[in-house]
Amino acid sequence: MVTSPPGSAVPRLVVAAPSSGSGKTTVATGLMAALTARGLAVSPHKVGPDYIDPGYHALATGRLGRNLDAYMCGPGLVGPLFVNGARGCDIAVVEGVMGLYDGAAGEGELASTAHVAKLLRAPVVLVVDASSQSRSVAALVHGFVSWDPEVRIGGVILNKVASDRHEALLREAMDSVGVPVLGVLRRAPRVGVPSRHLGLVPVAERGSEAMGAVAAMAAQVADGCDVEALVGLARSAGVLSCAGWDAGEVLAPPPPPSLPVPSLGAAPPDPASGLRPRPRTPDGPRRVAVAGGAAFTFSYAEHSELLAAAGAEVVVFDPLRDEELPEGTGGLVIGGGFPEVYASELSANEGLRKSVVELALSGAPVAAECAGLLYLCRELDGLPMCGVLDASARMSDRLTLGYRDAVAVSDSALAVAGTRMRGHEFHRTTVEPGAGAAPAWGMRTPERRVEGFVERGVHASYLHTHWAAEPGVARRFVERCRTP
Repeated sequence: MVTSPPGSAVPRLVVAAPSSGSGKTTVATGLMAALTARGLAVSPHKVGPDYIDPGYHALATGRLGRNLDAYMCGPGLVGPLFVNGARGCDIAVVEGVMGLYDGAAGEGELASTAHVAKLLRAPVVLVVDASSQSRSVAALVHGFVSWDPEVRIGGVILNKVASDRHEALLREAMDSVGVPVLGVLRRAPRVGVPSRHLGLVPVAERGSEAMGAVAAMAAQVADGCDVEALVGLARSAGVLSCAGWDAGEVLAPPPPPSLPVPSLGAAPPDPASGLRPRPRTPDGPRRVAVAGGAAFTFSYAEHSELLAAAGAEVVVFDPLRDEELPEGTGGLVIGGGFPEVYASELSANEGLRKSVVELALSGAPVAAECAGLLYLCRELDGLPMCGVLDASARMSDRLTLGYRDAVAVSDSALAVAGTRMRGHEFHRTTVEPGAGAAPAWGMRTPERRVEGFVERGVHASYLHTHWAAEPGVARRFVERCRTP
């Protein structure tokens, strides 16, 4: 990969809202698809740890949806990760999270949509649910505009507008605030995306229905919004003074202390060639199998990029369909998803379960987060799972959600004890016991809760982490992979 030059002037805007449920995903995804239909290369991004919305973004744009999380990765990586994702694109659309100013609990603006917008020097479009108000919309928008002068709200899209009369009242009210109305969307149930216990149903589970939903969002935005004005607003974004994040660069070995004298007739390396050494293993590339398919849809694009930069051959497999791990698998990554929805199918795939057990018993590295943890348990809701861990998992009524500040308790295939990482929990399941004899993480909270399992090469826990914040995780994992 070639690193972008310092700075990025790619046009960009942030789609935000006063609160969740206002229509951010409809507007952001619809705008991405509408711009793509015009022939633009659109870079899709999502603020925060959400895994599901980026799937719809990818369907709308044909590019990987990427997350921008100032809590897990730190504010300093937001710009570089954005530039990496936006390479070669004509415009970028960033979907916010929760309400515009809602960030990590007890951390002020950290990781809020407003914080990320400021880090990106990007204008904000505020999507307002106007279904139960008229003149009050002006007071609401005025409050959001004046709350933080460093956040530039460049326009408003009024959503769930009932009629022409309702629209006229709203526009009259907005005239008094001086914030442009860049779109008016009428109520349209057909655009709705079904939800369940953890939010929207992922794209991978919906097939053609998801494509139809994205097309409907695109049509609604194209019909109800001033797309040219939105593009113009995106072009007003300030230049970012940072280089793009690059997995190969962050994992490149340090240069030797001095270069050997070339033999007679040998040309010295050309420093202008742009070539740099890639990490190599003595036995060639290590094959890392990454779980995918409908049951395991939660992953960050940077994880696979880091594994590849560390010298791995990344192979995606589907635990619902594949009856054994890919041939030559030397390491296994099982991310998040919805194994509880597919518990019967996962349980019935005895061949794959046996293959996973054999790999784990061999001491090969296995990284499992949340859904992966459940899959490695002895059972899930009474149905047999892999049995790598002597633990039982079940659905519960309690939602566990939030950022976590964690420290590695035990040496593992991912980190040495004492490594500090920030992560995120999001599940409605419980595992008994919640931690093994060698726990994975200790939470930096007053109760000092420990969580997860480290056994042989297995690291399994509920905590979702972003490896871009600690790239050495990928190198350590690949180094421990067995070779064919």
